[in-house]
Amino acid sequence: MRTITSLSILLIVFLLAGCKTVPVTGRKQLNLVPDFMIRELSFSQYDSVVNYSRTLSQYDERAQMVTRVGMRIQQAVETYMNENKIGKELKNFKWAFNTIDENVVNAWCMPGGKVVVYTGLLPVTQSEEGLAVVMGHEIAHAIARHGNERMSEGLLVNFGGLVLQEALKNKKQETQLLFLALYMVGSNLALSLPNSRMQENEADKLGLIFASMAGYNPDAAIPFWQRMSALNKTKTPEFLSTHPSDETRIRKLTALIPEIKEKYYR
Repeated sequence: MRTITSLSILLIVFLLAGCKTVPVTGRKQLNLVPDFMIRELSFSQYDSVVNYSRTLSQYDERAQMVTRVGMRIQQAVETYMNENKIGKELKNFKWAFNTIDENVVNAWCMPGGKVVVYTGLLPVTQSEEGLAVVMGHEIAHAIARHGNERMSEGLLVNFGGLVLQEALKNKKQETQLLFLALYMVGSNLALSLPNSRMQENEADKLGLIFASMAGYNPDAAIPFWQRMSALNKTKTPEFLSTHPSDETRIRKLTALIPEIKEKYYR
């Protein structure tokens, strides 16, 4: 019992110490991992991916487009953050934009502003505005520190598992395994999946703001996500998905776009 109490107290201390505020939205989030550690890991991983992938030369028109869109969004992010007096959040960003020649419909942004776009995405984005929708979204994840939040949630779930395991140590092994399995499923449905969907919604909104401030028409988001939806051959039920359903995402973006367009489209 004393061990369980000690673990519980330690968990509470971690939660209180790790509660931070998303720099753009003001939402409270869990950040248990120091930012410098996240950046070091992400920069190292980014270099590894770029160095061992077929990266397009900056003389390639596709790479030039990715860099052009990325730099415009970077400038928009810096303007937005400075206007809201939180520009210091970007002081350790080291922006980079690379295009990997691989038939993968994907793009991502590491914490610290390191961006990769795969050439397989470009036929779906179709234009600079479509590409800006994606890059704005991925950069928004980094600005809102979603990577740290997801890693912290994983640490929290694992720590909770240790507490449960200690509480069940005198039970039969079959009972222990059953309860631990139920705990992992329950924590995933109750914490990880809803938070991931919330982060996706947050990145959708922030990404469109950044893209709009960069001069890209936010209306491009709807046809882009419709094209992405057409690519999804199998549909995962939303309550079991880390992302909102295509229909939910498109509905929310449709409602958001008029306000974003009026306030931020430049």
